[in-house]
Amino acid sequence: TAPPLPSSFMAPPRLIHSAPGLLDTCSQIPPPPSPPPPAVAAKMSGPTTDTPAAIQICRIMRPDDANVAGNVHGGTILKMIEEAGVIISTRHCNSQNGERCVAALARVERTDFLSPMCIGEVAHVSAEITYTSKHSVEVQVHVLSENILTGTKKLTNKATLWYVPLSLKNVDKVLEVPPIVYLRQEQEEEGRKRYEAQKLERMETKWRNGDIVQPILNPEPNTVSYSQSSLIHLVGPSDCTLHGFVHGGVTMKLMDEVAGIVAARHCKTNIVTASVDAINFHDKIRKGCVITISGRMTFTSNKSMEIEVLVDADPVVDNSQKRYRAASAFFTYVSLNQEGKPLPVPQLVPETEDEKKRFEEGKGRYLQMKAKRQGHTEPQP
Repeated sequence: TAPPLPSSFMAPPRLIHSAPGLLDTCSQIPPPPSPPPPAVAAKMSGPTTDTPAAIQICRIMRPDDANVAGNVHGGTILKMIEEAGVIISTRHCNSQNGERCVAALARVERTDFLSPMCIGEVAHVSAEITYTSKHSVEVQVHVLSENILTGTKKLTNKATLWYVPLSLKNVDKVLEVPPIVYLRQEQEEEGRKRYEAQKLERMETKWRNGDIVQPILNPEPNTVSYSQSSLIHLVGPSDCTLHGFVHGGVTMKLMDEVAGIVAARHCKTNIVTASVDAINFHDKIRKGCVITISGRMTFTSNKSMEIEVLVDADPVVDNSQKRYRAASAFFTYVSLNQEGKPLPVPQLVPETEDEKKRFEEGKGRYLQMKAKRQGHTEPQP
């Protein structure tokens, strides 16, 4: 009989956070700090040591995660980002005694793809709660890729997500969020400004909810109609949470696939996701719905393409509800040659007044982001 293992081998890991389908390659989170004195703990209303304010999930990138260019599919990374966000926000929203809930994704702020991730590398997705309002949670996520042969790590993505807690008894009921404790007063003030800004932007996107992508016969090359594409998907159990609603990450991955098709049709080359502008989730998508993900080109610069993606849900098994707009976003893609170098993009030719208006709006977003990057002093990886 083998001798008993030392007690150090028997000790369970402190905190390992994963999600369904992730391989057991998770790295351990540093041990939580010592609990505060009772007098201090009584005043704390944020997460306790049992509900950490930061988590990390990891998994190795497999061949079925690859895009056509051989790198990890942008939609796969978006899905992992959302998985980390929903874990930490749901845990926090259930950290106090009260009605149980599940966190639903409401919005994803602009997400930049700073560096490509390769097959065989390990993705480290770290999520942290940075602000809470009465009914929402802000989660900031960083993605690192690790070459396990050399140990080299690089930052590939940064994202900010907003979640709202929905009651398990009534998914149309939004519950209150337990507040967190801020180390500095400035953190709360900065978070409140971000909250008000995203709330205003969400309201501004609602006017687009009646907009529909219509197919055109025999379109000319380089026009909006030539590259616009749609994907129809029946929502099944594997797409949904335990409560019968589509995972936000599943929706984002489908949106990225459609945007990629539009970009490839327009420039006829390899393409990669460069960034995702704010993704707004306007309504929940239930199991059994048929969703239509539509994409169309809105703007081109010399080396980038902006694609608007709209998600419409049709509850075919429920005659009482009509087709509705579930989500919308703008994706930015770049064209690459066989060596992975940027290529010039064929210029978009808007034809109708609506297309010309969307082109000017896209140009405004492009110039605004370009100015913001030029004024950004933090070194990029």
